[in-house]
Amino acid sequence: MKYEPGDKIIVTHTNEDGKVVEIINEQMVMIEVKGVRFPAYLDQIDFPYFKMFTEKRKADIKKIFIDDVKREKPSIKPKQVEEKGVFLSFLPIFDKDIFDDDVVEKFRIHLHNQTNTQFDFRYDLFFNGQSNFELNNTLLPQQDFYLHDVLFEDLSDNPRFAVEFSLAVPDKKKAPYFETSLKIKGKQLFKKIEEIRAKNEPTFSYLLFDTYPDKTDEEKADLGKLGNAGFRIYDLAKIKEHLAPPRSVVDLHIEKLTDSWKHLSNFEILSIQLKEFEKFYELAVSHHQSSLIIIHGVGAGKLRDEIHSILRTKREVKSFVNQYTPAYGYGATEIYFSY
Repeated sequence: MKYEPGDKIIVTHTNEDGKVVEIINEQMVMIEVKGVRFPAYLDQIDFPYFKMFTEKRKADIKKIFIDDVKREKPSIKPKQVEEKGVFLSFLPIFDKDIFDDDVVEKFRIHLHNQTNTQFDFRYDLFFNGQSNFELNNTLLPQQDFYLHDVLFEDLSDNPRFAVEFSLAVPDKKKAPYFETSLKIKGKQLFKKIEEIRAKNEPTFSYLLFDTYPDKTDEEKADLGKLGNAGFRIYDLAKIKEHLAPPRSVVDLHIEKLTDSWKHLSNFEILSIQLKEFEKFYELAVSHHQSSLIIIHGVGAGKLRDEIHSILRTKREVKSFVNQYTPAYGYGATEIYFSY
Protein backbone atom coordinates (compact mmCIF):
# COMPACT_ATOMS: atom_id res chain seq x y z
CA MET A 1 0.00 0.00 0.00
CA LYS A 2 1.33 3.41 -1.02
CA TYR A 3 -0.12 5.17 2.03
CA GLU A 4 -0.31 4.46 5.75
CA PRO A 5 -2.59 5.94 8.44
CA GLY A 6 -1.19 9.30 9.53
CA ASP A 7 0.41 10.16 6.16
CA LYS A 8 -0.09 13.74 5.06
CA ILE A 9 -1.73 14.06 1.64
CA ILE A 10 -3.17 16.62 -0.73
CA VAL A 11 -6.51 16.28 -2.59
CA THR A 12 -5.53 16.78 -6.22
CA HIS A 13 -8.75 18.34 -7.55
CA THR A 14 -9.19 20.86 -4.67
CA ASN A 15 -5.53 21.38 -3.68
CA GLU A 16 -6.51 20.93 0.00
CA ASP A 17 -4.22 19.42 2.61
CA GLY A 18 -5.34 16.43 4.67
CA LYS A 19 -4.21 13.15 6.16
CA VAL A 20 -4.93 9.42 5.82
CA VAL A 21 -6.89 8.03 8.79
CA GLU A 22 -7.79 4.51 7.60
CA ILE A 23 -7.01 2.01 4.83
CA ILE A 24 -10.28 0.76 3.29
CA ASN A 25 -8.92 -1.53 0.57
CA GLU A 26 -6.23 -1.61 -2.11
CA GLN A 27 -7.94 1.16 -4.08
CA MET A 28 -9.44 3.41 -1.40
CA VAL A 29 -8.51 5.13 1.86
CA MET A 30 -10.45 7.21 4.39
CA ILE A 31 -9.02 10.74 4.57
CA GLU A 32 -9.64 13.77 6.81
CA VAL A 33 -9.69 17.32 5.42
CA LYS A 34 -10.46 20.27 7.71
CA GLY A 35 -12.05 17.95 10.28
CA VAL A 36 -14.30 16.16 7.76
CA ARG A 37 -13.72 12.47 6.97
CA PHE A 38 -14.65 10.89 3.65
CA PRO A 39 -13.43 8.06 1.40
CA ALA A 40 -11.19 8.72 -1.61
CA TYR A 41 -9.59 6.67 -4.38
CA LEU A 42 -5.79 6.58 -4.53
CA ASP A 43 -5.72 8.48 -7.82
CA GLN A 44 -7.60 11.37 -6.16
CA ILE A 45 -4.83 12.12 -3.64
CA ASP A 46 -1.06 12.55 -3.62
CA PHE A 47 1.78 13.28 -1.23
CA PRO A 48 2.27 17.03 -0.68
CA TYR A 49 6.04 16.98 -1.32
CA PHE A 50 5.76 17.47 -5.08
CA LYS A 51 3.68 20.59 -4.52
CA MET A 52 6.14 21.92 -1.94
CA PHE A 53 9.18 21.58 -4.21
CA THR A 54 7.53 22.83 -7.40
CA GLU A 55 5.93 26.00 -6.02
CA LYS A 56 7.77 29.12 -7.00
CA ARG A 57 9.76 30.72 -4.23
CA LYS A 58 8.32 33.98 -3.06
CA ALA A 59 10.14 37.11 -4.13
CA ASP A 60 12.25 39.01 -1.63
CA ILE A 61 10.15 41.05 0.73
CA LYS A 62 10.20 44.71 -0.16
CA LYS A 63 10.22 47.48 2.39
CA ILE A 64 6.81 49.09 2.71
CA PHE A 65 6.42 52.52 4.24
CA ILE A 66 3.40 53.44 6.31
CA ASP A 67 2.24 55.99 3.75
CA ASP A 68 2.13 53.28 1.10
CA VAL A 69 -0.17 50.99 3.08
CA LYS A 70 -3.66 51.01 1.59
CA ARG A 71 -6.62 51.36 3.86
CA GLU A 72 -8.24 47.97 4.47
CA LYS A 73 -11.67 47.33 3.04
CA PRO A 74 -14.43 46.25 5.45
CA SER A 75 -14.20 42.53 6.09
CA ILE A 76 -16.79 40.35 4.37
CA LYS A 77 -18.44 37.66 6.43
CA PRO A 78 -17.65 34.19 5.11
CA LYS A 79 -20.51 32.58 3.26
CA GLN A 80 -22.21 29.62 4.88
CA VAL A 81 -21.91 26.31 3.09
CA GLU A 82 -24.84 25.65 0.79
CA GLU A 83 -27.44 23.44 2.45
CA LYS A 84 -28.42 20.38 0.44
CA GLY A 85 -30.13 18.24 3.08
CA VAL A 86 -29.47 15.09 5.12
CA PHE A 87 -28.54 11.85 3.34
CA LEU A 88 -28.11 8.18 4.17
CA SER A 89 -24.83 7.16 2.54
CA PHE A 90 -23.62 3.67 1.54
CA LEU A 91 -19.92 2.90 1.10
CA PRO A 92 -19.44 -0.55 -0.53
CA ILE A 93 -16.44 -2.53 0.74
CA PHE A 94 -15.11 -4.88 -1.94
CA ASP A 95 -13.38 -8.24 -1.62
CA LYS A 96 -12.10 -10.87 -4.09
CA ASP A 97 -14.04 -14.02 -4.94
CA ILE A 98 -12.53 -17.34 -6.05
CA PHE A 99 -12.24 -15.98 -9.60
CA ASP A 100 -10.34 -12.91 -8.36
CA ASP A 101 -13.28 -10.64 -9.27
CA ASP A 102 -14.32 -7.70 -7.11
CA VAL A 103 -17.49 -8.42 -5.14
CA VAL A 104 -19.22 -6.33 -2.48
CA GLU A 105 -18.67 -7.86 0.97
CA LYS A 106 -20.50 -5.24 3.06
CA PHE A 107 -21.62 -1.61 3.23
CA ARG A 108 -20.53 1.07 5.66
CA ILE A 109 -23.57 3.19 6.50
CA HIS A 110 -23.20 6.90 7.25
CA LEU A 111 -25.53 9.80 7.94
CA HIS A 112 -24.34 12.79 5.91
CA ASN A 113 -25.48 16.20 7.15
CA GLN A 114 -25.16 18.80 4.40
CA THR A 115 -26.96 21.49 6.42
CA ASN A 116 -25.85 24.10 8.94
CA THR A 117 -28.13 22.61 11.64
CA GLN A 118 -27.31 20.17 14.43
CA PHE A 119 -29.75 17.29 14.92
CA ASP A 120 -30.41 14.62 17.51
CA PHE A 121 -31.44 11.36 15.88
CA ARG A 122 -32.67 7.85 16.54
CA TYR A 123 -31.68 5.27 13.93
CA ASP A 124 -33.27 1.81 13.51
CA LEU A 125 -32.53 -0.94 10.98
CA PHE A 126 -35.26 -3.54 10.48
CA PHE A 127 -34.99 -6.88 8.67
CA ASN A 128 -38.32 -8.51 7.75
CA GLY A 129 -40.05 -6.19 10.23
CA GLN A 130 -37.76 -7.13 13.14
CA SER A 131 -35.40 -4.57 14.73
CA ASN A 132 -31.74 -5.49 14.12
CA PHE A 133 -29.79 -2.37 15.14
CA GLU A 134 -30.68 0.80 17.06
CA LEU A 135 -28.64 3.92 17.81
CA ASN A 136 -29.29 7.33 19.40
CA ASN A 137 -26.79 10.14 18.89
CA THR A 138 -26.14 13.67 17.57
CA LEU A 139 -25.42 14.69 13.96
CA LEU A 140 -23.24 17.80 13.70
CA PRO A 141 -23.60 20.44 10.94
CA GLN A 142 -21.74 19.66 7.70
CA GLN A 143 -20.45 16.37 9.15
CA ASP A 144 -20.66 12.64 8.49
CA PHE A 145 -21.67 10.16 11.19
CA TYR A 146 -20.66 6.51 10.86
CA LEU A 147 -23.54 4.24 11.93
CA HIS A 148 -22.43 0.63 11.37
CA ASP A 149 -21.53 -2.01 8.78
CA VAL A 150 -24.17 -4.16 7.06
CA LEU A 151 -23.31 -7.37 5.22
CA PHE A 152 -24.33 -7.36 1.56
CA GLU A 153 -26.15 -10.69 1.94
CA ASP A 154 -28.30 -9.29 4.78
CA LEU A 155 -29.78 -6.64 2.51
CA SER A 156 -31.92 -9.31 0.85
CA ASP A 157 -34.05 -9.55 4.03
CA ASN A 158 -36.39 -6.63 3.24
CA PRO A 159 -34.29 -3.96 5.01
CA ARG A 160 -35.92 -0.77 6.25
CA PHE A 161 -33.75 2.12 7.48
CA ALA A 162 -35.79 4.32 9.84
CA VAL A 163 -34.54 7.61 11.29
CA GLU A 164 -36.27 10.08 13.61
CA PHE A 165 -34.73 13.56 13.72
CA SER A 166 -35.21 16.41 16.18
CA LEU A 167 -33.45 19.75 16.56
CA ALA A 168 -30.57 19.75 19.06
CA VAL A 169 -31.56 23.35 19.85
CA PRO A 170 -35.39 23.43 19.91
CA ASP A 171 -37.15 26.01 17.75
CA LYS A 172 -40.81 26.90 18.42
CA LYS A 173 -41.35 27.47 14.71
CA LYS A 174 -40.04 24.02 13.74
CA ALA A 175 -41.61 20.58 14.09
CA PRO A 176 -40.78 18.78 17.37
CA TYR A 177 -39.57 15.76 15.41
CA PHE A 178 -39.41 14.39 11.86
CA GLU A 179 -39.62 10.69 10.95
CA THR A 180 -38.49 9.17 7.68
CA SER A 181 -37.62 5.70 6.44
CA LEU A 182 -36.01 4.06 3.44
CA LYS A 183 -36.70 0.63 1.93
CA ILE A 184 -34.18 -0.79 -0.55
CA LYS A 185 -34.65 -3.73 -2.91
CA GLY A 186 -31.89 -5.94 -4.30
CA LYS A 187 -32.28 -4.64 -7.87
CA GLN A 188 -31.83 -1.07 -6.65
CA LEU A 189 -28.60 -2.00 -4.88
CA PHE A 190 -27.08 -3.65 -7.96
CA LYS A 191 -28.06 -0.64 -10.07
CA LYS A 192 -26.47 1.80 -7.62
CA ILE A 193 -23.25 -0.24 -7.46
CA GLU A 194 -22.97 -0.27 -11.26
CA GLU A 195 -23.62 3.50 -11.38
CA ILE A 196 -20.84 4.42 -8.94
CA ARG A 197 -18.42 2.08 -10.73
CA ALA A 198 -19.19 3.77 -14.04
CA LYS A 199 -18.76 7.23 -12.50
CA ASN A 200 -15.69 6.19 -10.46
CA GLU A 201 -17.40 7.37 -7.27
CA PRO A 202 -16.85 5.74 -3.84
CA THR A 203 -20.38 6.01 -2.40
CA PHE A 204 -24.06 6.39 -3.23
CA SER A 205 -26.63 8.21 -1.12
CA TYR A 206 -30.36 8.63 -0.61
CA LEU A 207 -31.89 11.97 0.41
CA LEU A 208 -33.78 11.69 3.71
CA PHE A 209 -34.93 15.33 3.70
CA ASP A 210 -33.75 18.59 2.18
CA THR A 211 -35.23 21.01 4.74
CA TYR A 212 -36.30 20.29 8.32
CA PRO A 213 -40.08 20.90 8.38
CA ASP A 214 -41.84 23.82 10.05
CA LYS A 215 -44.33 23.28 12.84
CA THR A 216 -47.82 22.80 11.50
CA ASP A 217 -50.66 24.55 13.32
CA GLU A 218 -53.80 22.50 13.69
CA GLU A 219 -56.62 24.04 11.73
CA LYS A 220 -59.47 25.06 14.03
CA ALA A 221 -62.91 24.23 12.72
CA ASP A 222 -65.74 26.79 12.78
CA LEU A 223 -68.15 25.00 15.12
CA GLY A 224 -71.04 27.27 14.17
CA LYS A 225 -70.75 26.39 10.49
CA LEU A 226 -70.39 22.69 11.29
CA GLY A 227 -73.52 22.76 13.42
CA ASN A 228 -75.52 24.55 10.73
CA ALA A 229 -74.34 21.98 8.19
CA GLY A 230 -75.90 19.17 10.23
CA PHE A 231 -72.81 17.83 12.03
CA ARG A 232 -73.15 16.75 15.64
CA ILE A 233 -70.90 18.65 18.05
CA TYR A 234 -69.98 16.99 21.35
CA ASP A 235 -68.42 18.27 24.55
CA LEU A 236 -64.79 17.07 24.61
CA ALA A 237 -65.14 16.10 28.27
CA LYS A 238 -67.93 13.70 27.28
CA ILE A 239 -66.35 12.43 24.06
CA LYS A 240 -65.98 8.85 25.36
CA GLU A 241 -69.74 8.61 25.68
CA HIS A 242 -70.06 8.92 21.89
CA LEU A 243 -67.23 6.56 20.90
CA ALA A 244 -67.83 3.03 19.72
CA PRO A 245 -67.17 0.49 22.50
CA PRO A 246 -63.58 -0.81 22.58
CA ARG A 247 -62.44 -4.42 22.51
CA SER A 248 -59.71 -6.06 24.53
CA VAL A 249 -59.31 -8.82 21.90
CA VAL A 250 -59.64 -8.29 18.12
CA ASP A 251 -59.73 -11.29 15.76
CA LEU A 252 -58.46 -10.36 12.27
CA HIS A 253 -59.15 -13.67 10.52
CA ILE A 254 -60.84 -12.64 7.28
CA GLU A 255 -63.86 -14.93 7.79
CA LYS A 256 -64.58 -12.98 10.99
CA LEU A 257 -64.62 -9.67 9.10
CA THR A 258 -66.64 -10.42 5.96
CA ASP A 259 -68.77 -13.23 4.55
CA SER A 260 -67.77 -12.70 0.92
CA TRP A 261 -64.01 -13.08 1.01
CA LYS A 262 -63.26 -16.13 -1.16
CA HIS A 263 -63.05 -14.08 -4.37
CA LEU A 264 -60.68 -11.52 -2.83
CA SER A 265 -56.97 -11.34 -3.65
CA ASN A 266 -54.32 -11.59 -0.92
CA PHE A 267 -53.72 -7.85 -1.17
CA GLU A 268 -57.43 -7.06 -0.74
CA ILE A 269 -57.67 -9.39 2.26
CA LEU A 270 -54.62 -7.81 3.87
CA SER A 271 -56.03 -4.30 3.30
CA ILE A 272 -59.31 -5.21 5.02
CA GLN A 273 -57.47 -6.76 7.97
CA LEU A 274 -55.16 -3.74 8.44
CA LYS A 275 -58.09 -1.32 8.23
CA GLU A 276 -59.87 -3.26 10.98
CA PHE A 277 -56.69 -3.29 13.07
CA GLU A 278 -56.29 0.50 12.74
CA LYS A 279 -59.95 1.01 13.72
CA PHE A 280 -59.74 -0.90 17.00
CA TYR A 281 -56.24 0.34 17.74
CA GLU A 282 -57.49 3.96 17.62
CA LEU A 283 -60.49 3.03 19.77
CA ALA A 284 -58.18 1.42 22.35
CA VAL A 285 -56.07 4.59 22.51
CA SER A 286 -59.13 6.84 22.68
CA HIS A 287 -60.47 4.81 25.62
CA HIS A 288 -57.00 4.74 27.25
CA GLN A 289 -56.86 0.95 27.37
CA SER A 290 -53.84 -0.48 29.11
CA SER A 291 -53.48 -3.35 26.62
CA LEU A 292 -54.95 -4.87 23.46
CA ILE A 293 -54.66 -8.38 21.98
CA ILE A 294 -54.62 -8.69 18.16
CA ILE A 295 -55.26 -12.17 16.74
CA HIS A 296 -53.51 -12.29 13.35
CA GLY A 297 -52.90 -16.01 12.96
CA VAL A 298 -49.64 -17.67 11.96
CA GLY A 299 -49.68 -18.34 8.21
CA ALA A 300 -46.83 -16.77 6.26
CA GLY A 301 -46.53 -13.95 8.82
CA LYS A 302 -47.31 -11.09 6.41
CA LEU A 303 -50.15 -9.64 8.51
CA ARG A 304 -48.13 -10.01 11.71
CA ASP A 305 -45.10 -8.26 10.18
CA GLU A 306 -47.21 -5.38 8.85
CA ILE A 307 -48.85 -4.89 12.26
CA HIS A 308 -45.50 -4.98 14.06
CA SER A 309 -44.08 -2.46 11.59
CA ILE A 310 -47.01 -0.09 12.30
CA LEU A 311 -46.68 -0.52 16.08
CA ARG A 312 -43.04 0.56 15.98
CA THR A 313 -44.12 3.97 14.68
CA LYS A 314 -46.74 4.55 17.41
CA ARG A 315 -45.60 6.74 20.30
CA GLU A 316 -48.25 5.48 22.73
CA VAL A 317 -47.06 1.85 22.40
CA LYS A 318 -44.92 0.96 25.40
CA SER A 319 -44.16 -2.57 24.15
CA PHE A 320 -45.66 -5.50 22.28
CA VAL A 321 -44.98 -9.22 22.32
CA ASN A 322 -45.74 -12.17 20.06
CA GLN A 323 -45.16 -15.29 22.16
CA TYR A 324 -46.80 -18.64 22.69
CA THR A 325 -50.00 -18.65 24.74
CA PRO A 326 -52.37 -21.58 25.38
CA ALA A 327 -55.29 -19.60 23.96
CA TYR A 328 -53.77 -18.36 20.67
CA GLY A 329 -50.47 -20.22 20.22
CA TYR A 330 -48.13 -17.92 18.27
CA GLY A 331 -51.03 -16.34 16.38
CA ALA A 332 -51.56 -13.24 18.54
CA THR A 333 -49.68 -10.10 19.55
CA GLU A 334 -50.35 -8.34 22.87
CA ILE A 335 -49.88 -4.55 22.87
CA TYR A 336 -49.15 -2.53 26.04
CA PHE A 337 -49.85 1.19 26.07
CA SER A 338 -48.26 4.11 27.91
CA TYR A 339 -50.00 7.52 28.00
